[in-house]
Amino acid sequence: MASRRFDYIIIGGGSAGCVAASRLVAEQDARVLLVEAGPRHPSRVLSMPAGYMKFLAKDTYLTMHHVVPQPQLDGRAPIVPQARVLGGGSAVNAMVYIRGQSEDYDHWDEALGGAGWSHRDLLPHFIKQEGNDHLGRPYHGLGGPLKVSHLGQYAPMSRAFVQAMQERGIYYNPDFNGPRQAGVGFMQHTIDWETRRRCSAVDAFLRPVLKHPRLSVVTGTIATQILFEKDRAVGARIQGASGSDTVFADAEVILSAGTYMTPKLLMLSGIGPAEELARHDIQTLIDLPGVGRNLQDHHEVPIVAATSGAYGYFGQDRGLAMVRHGLQYILFKSGAVTTTGVEACAFIDPEGGSRPTIQLYCVPTVYLDRDVSGVEPTHGVTLNPCLLRPKARGFVRLASADARAAPLIDPQFFGEPSDLHVTIAGLRYAREVLATRPVKELVIRELFPGPGATTDEALAAHCRRTVKTNYHPVGTCRMGRETDPGAVVTPDLKVRGVTGLRIIDASIMPTIPSGNTNAPVLAIADKAVDLIIGNTGRTLHPNEMLEV
Repeated sequence: MASRRFDYIIIGGGSAGCVAASRLVAEQDARVLLVEAGPRHPSRVLSMPAGYMKFLAKDTYLTMHHVVPQPQLDGRAPIVPQARVLGGGSAVNAMVYIRGQSEDYDHWDEALGGAGWSHRDLLPHFIKQEGNDHLGRPYHGLGGPLKVSHLGQYAPMSRAFVQAMQERGIYYNPDFNGPRQAGVGFMQHTIDWETRRRCSAVDAFLRPVLKHPRLSVVTGTIATQILFEKDRAVGARIQGASGSDTVFADAEVILSAGTYMTPKLLMLSGIGPAEELARHDIQTLIDLPGVGRNLQDHHEVPIVAATSGAYGYFGQDRGLAMVRHGLQYILFKSGAVTTTGVEACAFIDPEGGSRPTIQLYCVPTVYLDRDVSGVEPTHGVTLNPCLLRPKARGFVRLASADARAAPLIDPQFFGEPSDLHVTIAGLRYAREVLATRPVKELVIRELFPGPGATTDEALAAHCRRTVKTNYHPVGTCRMGRETDPGAVVTPDLKVRGVTGLRIIDASIMPTIPSGNTNAPVLAIADKAVDLIIGNTGRTLHPNEMLEV
């Protein structure tokens, strides 16, 4: 890093940071410093669609945060991983490309007083970024850098699941990102359909500018404090393997460190709840009570059944089977390595409403979180009802004033009784799917929680024992109107009470979108760059939707 002065300092090299760095360098010829805590180059295995499963339980590219003990889970403290690598979640996730429901964004915009965050406002950003393998207007883009495609193969169990849901009267939906989300179908993924390789935010956005002389990327480095002159952010202190340094931003400091680390850095820098800062002897620059509050995350609970044969991927990731699949992938770009293993899902309301409340994943193997025991690996299927819009709200706090100390995270899984109620309804629905042909013709018996768990009390105990994150934390620096005392950023994503400081990651979301969050984060970052450079663009009106 030759210079210590830049136009923009971007803290966090995940999905949002890659989008912002790319555009600011390429379009504005800005001097940009991108700071990432993790390594620069992930394993080549992660570029293979199935490769991420090798790292799910490891801390090679993940920070394994231990949440505070959850009383409502009988003291259990599930692990909530966070990506730690250039490209962030897009480099290590299961690559599912889901945007959410239009109502999600329309409700944001309504709460913000019509500030330009409706679905119609964000749709051009989704379309602009996307290079879809076969879906086009009015909802999809063909020429964008983010490659989106269907998987290279589907397991027999995934196909049976889709058919069984239709037997139950659920609409087959060929496009969860189209005019309606409800229904059952096969998910699209951020995979290049020509190379059958992951398309991360680095691949799509950052790589074309990595050698640009105006871009500096430092990895293995954390930001320990944002620096201010009076009420203006002017730089940051960073710390890497070679020691500490101070860097300066002439235009803005941009935070994209994620839902856990962005509020942590704000609080370390004196921006947050005054009472919380005082507990750690941090001088309060701006008393913002909302920093670290409003944490939301999708979470799921499994129903596991054994099957009569190999209808999924059990045992396919080791031994001779792994070698065979690897050779098929290398030689022909086909076979089991071209799938993520999570191929099909359904968006439903198990209680009969029109707007989905559950994303029901079909995982064609026995899949449990690593702190759950009692089920022997075997050929099987796991149905995971994932709660789309939890009502519980958790928090992120400081453990200490040490920048290297992990934050305290309380996700409040099932902190609201209604969240548990909807999840139990999802479990009962999943059981009905297991009893519907053609799935029932492949299933031998339910393994977990077992056919004896029939009462709400028994299913609630199962939920408390097994609930796990779906890796989608949001909301800890939420945006709101100027008059909203709980808001951390204004609708233009500027941190309240200071200048020169903006947040562009998932922490700004007021409420969680109804689906996987990587696609929305990418779109938010693209809109953020428009706000930064003053390109307000234009929204899509109803009579223009077919001309996108």
